[in-house]
Amino acid sequence: MAQKFVVILAGGKGERFWPLSRLRRPKQLLPIVGNRSMLAQTVARVLPLVPAENVYILTNVEQAAEVRKACPELPKGNIIAEPVGRDSGPAVGLAAEIVAARDPKGIFASLHSDAAIHDEKAFQKDLRVAFSAAAAAPVMVTIGVKPHEPSTGYGYIQRGKSWRKVRGVTVSKARRFVEKPAADVAERYLEAGDYYWNTGIFIWSARVVQDAFKRNAPELHAGLARLGAALRAGQNLPRTLRAIYPSLPKIAVDYALLEKADNVVMLPASFDWDDVGSWTAIARHHAHDAKQNTIVGDGLVEEGSGNIVFSEAGHVTAVFGADDLVVVHTSDATLVCPRSKAQEIKSLLNRLKSDVRGQRLL
Repeated sequence: MAQKFVVILAGGKGERFWPLSRLRRPKQLLPIVGNRSMLAQTVARVLPLVPAENVYILTNVEQAAEVRKACPELPKGNIIAEPVGRDSGPAVGLAAEIVAARDPKGIFASLHSDAAIHDEKAFQKDLRVAFSAAAAAPVMVTIGVKPHEPSTGYGYIQRGKSWRKVRGVTVSKARRFVEKPAADVAERYLEAGDYYWNTGIFIWSARVVQDAFKRNAPELHAGLARLGAALRAGQNLPRTLRAIYPSLPKIAVDYALLEKADNVVMLPASFDWDDVGSWTAIARHHAHDAKQNTIVGDGLVEEGSGNIVFSEAGHVTAVFGADDLVVVHTSDATLVCPRSKAQEIKSLLNRLKSDVRGQRLL
């Protein structure tokens, strides 16, 4: 029987959660939602499905030490540090080579480290269905979430015809993937009823992934094949990654594989899901007052509504006579912006990168 693995992608910078999130301690290493880091919650969520030695985390050299501290239950060798970021395509390809070196027939789930999922039992049930589907046929299984609003912040998957029933659940073919749409398009998707939010959770066999890279991204496949050969030969992985990884094309797995493949199937999620993409997500996971103000930490709002205030302990942050702001106070930086601009914080960070005073805050 093929072994099951989980690979968690945890190399993001979490820039939209600045100033709390920084390069060496990004949002996945912070308790943005809940009492533990987002990464620690993700690991705990998958351990009932696979043993700890079959859980891998792909991160980067700047964050590797903190990731190891956050996940003491995993073998140290299962924390893999990319020497440079090459996007999710090479990361998934590397994951496939790692899994194949352990078990050529291995099946793995690749998922992100920073999603908020509260119904863990439903999540685990869906993953078991997805593992069974990936074991039954050479398909790429993805999980889609039924949208409850016309969001422009997520990619979408259009559901196609029914593929087959797996463990009593109907799995459908994925008709197409769509990037983050404009507001009017997102409204049409919601009304159509056959579009789902793309969670970025994929379940597939190592062989299916390798074959797909060979067919659809031959240049990337060549570099990944070299990595795989080195792994099978028992060569030092960090040294091998430093030699090969920077030369790999930088591309998202959606572009490299999924949008070109004709063997993608979709499982509708029975669990709640939020990718917690910016400060506005805080309001969805924390209590609010009668005027829809969400306050985390030492903060208060007077004569205002719809504000999000995050203030680290020991400092009171007050908002007076203002609506719909995001106000974040940390020990060395403070952010104030309209909620409508929370998704655009990256432009502010670009300014900081070019400012000697601001570089220390990144």
